[in-house]
Amino acid sequence: MKLDEFAFFNQQLAAMLRDGIPLESALGHLCSSMRHGDLREELEKLRADLANGIPMKQALAARKLPPFYVQMIQVGVQSNDLPGVLTLVADYYRSGNLIWTRLKGLMVYPVILLAGLLGASIVMAIVLGVIRTGFEDINRDLLEGKSLPWLTQFYMQHGIVIFWTPVLVFATAFIAVAVTVSFPSMRNKWRWRLPTFREASLWQCASAMQIMLQGGCTLNQAIALLRDLEEGTPAGAELGRWQQRLGDGHAQFRDVAAGSHVFPPLFLWIVGNAREELAEGFRQAAEIYRQRTAYRMEAFLYAVLPTSIIIMGTAICLQVFLFVLAGFMPLISVIGALGG
Repeated sequence: MKLDEFAFFNQQLAAMLRDGIPLESALGHLCSSMRHGDLREELEKLRADLANGIPMKQALAARKLPPFYVQMIQVGVQSNDLPGVLTLVADYYRSGNLIWTRLKGLMVYPVILLAGLLGASIVMAIVLGVIRTGFEDINRDLLEGKSLPWLTQFYMQHGIVIFWTPVLVFATAFIAVAVTVSFPSMRNKWRWRLPTFREASLWQCASAMQIMLQGGCTLNQAIALLRDLEEGTPAGAELGRWQQRLGDGHAQFRDVAAGSHVFPPLFLWIVGNAREELAEGFRQAAEIYRQRTAYRMEAFLYAVLPTSIIIMGTAICLQVFLFVLAGFMPLISVIGALGG
């Protein structure tokens, strides 16, 4: 699902609802103008269910839509302000699309670097393996009864290990990155540990809390909904402790979030200073961490390019050195032995 398209859809839907158009008619009109795909199919099914009298909660539960979106639609219906909630949700998905698209783009550089190094090391290992096979033929056909130079003996005995060690190192790193990117549980784990992604996650949590509180949720409801969205992450466990403190009678946000190891002191200070206006506090925190995310992305971009060039150059130099050491030096030794 393309989040920018989804954000535009919700913005248009909110405008149509404000103009007094019924929800089913608005969904039908917007779906007819969308290109065919999974999003259009799910929204058309939602419109059909609502037209057939199925309750909103049940109709949403049957659709493959983002969990946060489903929850916020229900909040909007309960608060009798669905257009207002849809507008907030549209801004949330639009900003999220810009941030996460740029973050994913930054990860392309390390992946390309690892793929290039892996491919170059494989080619080099194959070439050196062919040279090693040539030395075996020379040993069998030309050097019968002669003692091989020590460098050639070492090369013949340990050549396979020397050739394929770089391949193993780069392949391990490439597989680790691929597994991290492919599995949601791994992505969620590292999302709260890598600096730039952690800032983006803090923005996402603050923005979601702002929307839910402005939509009419209580603090306990908002924390519960956010905990469901962050299930399996360090933030999910931390939000569970917040819920427990609320249940123990702590009313002030500062008391609820005291001692947090996931949300930094700056985040908690900004929200805590809002006192009763928690939605405004979370809005301010979201804005600050959005700016911090943008700054870190720029810093990462300027750092990763020269670093990638240095790593690539160093790896190429090492492989060239390995090629000379494992290829030409034993060859010179063999030529010397043949001359003797």
